[in-house]
Order: sequence, then structure tokens, then C-alpha cells
Amino acid sequence: MSGLVDVLVIAAVAALVIARQFRARPIDTDRRWWLLPVVLAAVALREPGVLDPHHRAESAALLVVELFIALVTGAGWGWTTRVWTAADGVVWTATTKAGIGVWGVGIALRAGAFALGSVRGLHQDSSALMLGLAGTLLVRGAILTWRARSFGAASPPAPAYGGGVRPAWKERV
Repeated sequence: MSGLVDVLVIAAVAALVIARQFRARPIDTDRRWWLLPVVLAAVALREPGVLDPHHRAESAALLVVELFIALVTGAGWGWTTRVWTAADGVVWTATTKAGIGVWGVGIALRAGAFALGSVRGLHQDSSALMLGLAGTLLVRGAILTWRARSFGAASPPAPAYGGGVRPAWKERV
């Protein structure tokens, strides 16, 4: 894909993911939460421009720093997301203001890493950005799924009146 198409795909996925997080929504722990990050990573890694061919060691180090920032951002976002169980036993999630702050700090740190690479004369492709987004979503999804499963394993909701209760034996008079 061209750089413009990569940027558009990244922007669309980020907008979709962020917009969905502002609404409370149920989380399904059986869902394939890892599929989108894996597809994004595969698309990013199939491009040849992940590393600068003239500065391989420096661009690899910068990529490691960017991935670290992305993984920490995903972990922070996953831990600052509100998770609760409704009365019917369904686990719900919604992003908090702290989660938005984590995103802001993560974006600022990634922009700083990009600026540092530009000052050093490194060519940075959009594949690194897509790989970082994949890492962020993967870690966040894993943490939320783990947290949701721990909520589901706690205690099932109380049955409705008479539900699950065996009727008492009656004596004949």
C-alpha cells in the first residue's frame, strides 16, 4: 500500500476505535478481540519500509521505543477503562477521562519519538505507526478481556423469584 493509504487506514481504525470507546458497550470475552491487531500488524510488517535501509540499527532502536510506548499506552488504556457488571450479569466497559489522558500522553510521546527520529535523519514509514496501533489494541484487548472474565467468574446474578429453587415437598392432610 502507498503511504497515503496507510495513513488513511490508520486514521480510520483509530477514529473507529476511539469513537466506540466513548459509549458504554458490553464486552464479549469469547469474541476474537485479537483479530484486528493481528491484521494491522500483518499489513504493517509486509511493507518493506518498517526500518530505514541506511540507518538500520538506529531505526530499529527507534521502532523498539515506539512499540514500548504503544504497549504501555495500551496497558494504561486497558487499566483505566471502567468495567462493571450489570444486573443481568453482562460485563460492560467504557473509557474514562483517565483513559483519554493516557491516549493523549501516548500520542505526545510517539510524536516526540517521531520528532527525535526526524532530527536524527531517520526515514520513518507509516508501517511503524500501524504496528504501534496494533500493539496498543492488542494489549488493551487482552487486559479488558482478562478483567471482564474476572468479573464474570465472581458470582452469577441472583436468580429471579423461584428460579433455580426446588419446590418444597407437601404433606397431605
